[in-house]
Amino acid sequence: MAARRLTPLSKLLMVLVIVGGIFFGVQYLLKNGYLGDVDPTDKPEEPKPERPKTSNNNNDDVVDIGVVTWGGYAAGQYWNKGFDANTASNFYQDYGFKVKFHLLDDFVGSRDAFTAGQVDLLWATIDAFPTEAGLLPGEPQVVFQADWSRGGDAIVTRRGIRSVADLKGKKIAVGELSPSHTFLIWLLDAGNLKTSDVQIVKLGSAIDAAAAFKAGEVDAAVVWSPDDQDCIESVPGSRILQSSKNASHIIADVFYAKKDYINSNKKRLQQLYEGWMKGAAALNSSDAKKREAAKILAAGLNQPEDFCYNAINNVRLVTHGDNMNFFGLNPDYKGVTGENLYTKMKRVYTQEGYEDTKKAPNYRLAVDKSIVNGVNLSGDEHLPEGGKKFAVVTEKDKTKEAISSKAVSITFPSGSSTLDENAKYIIDMEFTDLAKMFSNARVRVEGNTDNVGGRASNQALSLKRANSVAKYLQDAHGMDRNRFIIVGNGPDKPVAGCATNATEACKAKNRRTDFKLVAD
Repeated sequence: MAARRLTPLSKLLMVLVIVGGIFFGVQYLLKNGYLGDVDPTDKPEEPKPERPKTSNNNNDDVVDIGVVTWGGYAAGQYWNKGFDANTASNFYQDYGFKVKFHLLDDFVGSRDAFTAGQVDLLWATIDAFPTEAGLLPGEPQVVFQADWSRGGDAIVTRRGIRSVADLKGKKIAVGELSPSHTFLIWLLDAGNLKTSDVQIVKLGSAIDAAAAFKAGEVDAAVVWSPDDQDCIESVPGSRILQSSKNASHIIADVFYAKKDYINSNKKRLQQLYEGWMKGAAALNSSDAKKREAAKILAAGLNQPEDFCYNAINNVRLVTHGDNMNFFGLNPDYKGVTGENLYTKMKRVYTQEGYEDTKKAPNYRLAVDKSIVNGVNLSGDEHLPEGGKKFAVVTEKDKTKEAISSKAVSITFPSGSSTLDENAKYIIDMEFTDLAKMFSNARVRVEGNTDNVGGRASNQALSLKRANSVAKYLQDAHGMDRNRFIIVGNGPDKPVAGCATNATEACKAKNRRTDFKLVAD
């Protein structure tokens, strides 16, 4: 049979098939490492899982933390043996990573650094966090508490201002939307005043507020220690009206991080927190170690050692137990939680007209409790702080000058001193939070009546009513019984304009209970 000749089209198709086969064969060999410098007998490596980055700035070995000149972060800096990343650090020795503290005293600059990923964790106070949580990128969440301010925040006043009531109509300098602002709002509330009752001079920081006070531009200022002492020394006749020594549960320093960073690095954050709490326990138990920490802070903050030592003593370095309480992880705790402060101040700042606060997420989305809840530290040094134990009340306490007075109208049935459920609700709404925030101050409970009935019987009745209020706060909220100074005024202290009890409205106003905060 004669062979068939290939047509030109058939020849072209055969060439294309051969060339295509060679091309795809070469691609296969290259892809699987059988060409070039690779030994063709080697098997291709399995792809390695990507290691989660532990830092926003791509440095896997360092956790970068933004701080300010403040004594409340001493536990972490002490455990790190300095501000710089180093291998002698207990964080590195125990967990294998380094920590670097970045001093960022400029508020806007610190937030820019967080936004740019230059720091992984950044400081805030839980009360002020609602003013910025909705503005920062990455859905930031609070991961642990570092301290309570205990004297680091104070309000200084010029001569003649001796109580919160005396602030009415006065000029008060304050760092706007800062912990100082929160402190002022709470203090005014404790004295039955609103922000509209005073002239608030809004400045950039507590440092600016101190300068305005020393320059005589304002009647009072909310400042940070040690500027409070500097103000007293600079302005004759001035005084510290109130500080966070008494207002012990208002200013809580916390650290937050971006949500994605938290989710990718939970174990590392738990280790960071665990080491930090070990540092807090060490400092809380030893003055000598506080002195060591003061040297570390002096180098890192570029401040004198005495300044740093005093700064550490102006805070409560919180423990793991304190954090469990703060995040609501201890069902038996009846004190102030982060949720109390965050939610309250979110509402208050919104009412004050700060529109950005409306953008803040609710508390559940603003925190991540898994870091604290994922750590188990035992031992007495990690237990929460106990409540202050007050000495037995003296006669002098009954007439001691009050810091502030909060009038609360509580209605009792005629001739009765028994609190009904509505009265308990009013106490909780009007005063309980204040009593918890100012937990180191005594509370003078003064019962008052109208003039219906005999004076002696009214005086006895007012004393019973004051006692019933104190007992409720003791039983329901765990407050120390010795904290309360019980006074029965009877009809002797009517409200202004109602001295004669001429109308039913006046009689109702005089049937009141006054709560006065008294420095211990």
